[in-house]
Amino acid sequence: MDAVRIRTATLGSGLTLPYAETGDPAGTPVVFVHAYVESWRYFDRVLRSLPAPLHGYAPTQRGHGDADRPPEGYSPEELATDMVGFLDAVGVERAVFVGSSSGGLVSQFIAGSAPERVSALVLISTPATLSDKPALAEAWKEISALEDPLDRAFVREFVRGTCPEGVPEEFVDVLVGESLKVPAQIWKATLRGLIDADPTAIRGRITAPTLLISGDQDAFVSSDQSVLLHGIPDARHVLYSGVGHAVHLAHPDRVIEDLVTFLAKAVHPGDSEPG
Repeated sequence: MDAVRIRTATLGSGLTLPYAETGDPAGTPVVFVHAYVESWRYFDRVLRSLPAPLHGYAPTQRGHGDADRPPEGYSPEELATDMVGFLDAVGVERAVFVGSSSGGLVSQFIAGSAPERVSALVLISTPATLSDKPALAEAWKEISALEDPLDRAFVREFVRGTCPEGVPEEFVDVLVGESLKVPAQIWKATLRGLIDADPTAIRGRITAPTLLISGDQDAFVSSDQSVLLHGIPDARHVLYSGVGHAVHLAHPDRVIEDLVTFLAKAVHPGDSEPG
């Protein structure tokens, strides 16, 4: 496997997003969509083990990490539009999209609004909606009051709360550093957009074969998996025993194995080639 390469994409809107790239440029394009106040680095361990037949891209979304930070545009629908623009910027016509947690919510909007650009969809630890989560309602009380500079202890507690057991502390430190880059205003705007979003209708327009991956110890999204399974026309579910949220952080190799197995059946040659 090639090393991870860091590049920059300029979208048609003028927005500049950094992204990590790895794998065979002639391979099946796979775009990884990170979650709230994260960056491409949350997929670092997956990217470094991605097999050569896959061509991995992991963009950092607007306002996050080292991406441009416009004052507006943080709803899931707008973030989804950015990701379609990212395909245009890197010259990819159709791709597999892999979204984690709220990045999976954004990925539902991508696949439902631009089905012709999505050859397959993988949703890791993904909610059906965030409007019904008491934990997020509580988090909003704190996050709506955030000011710059962010308190490192608060950010570390937040990041730690989203990581499953087994993630090395040195990697957690990297993730905390990425979340600290996100200004308080974008913490607020992005979370408000996620809570207010209703993906119910868009979900029914997803035509791509879809794989759901979640852990049976993930109380945050466990009840959502049946909603996704029945709401997305061509979906199947893999449940990891003894695992919590964000399973790719603790079990990157297993996620890759399931991804490769799924794509071998779901994506036919020529379905996901660079444009």
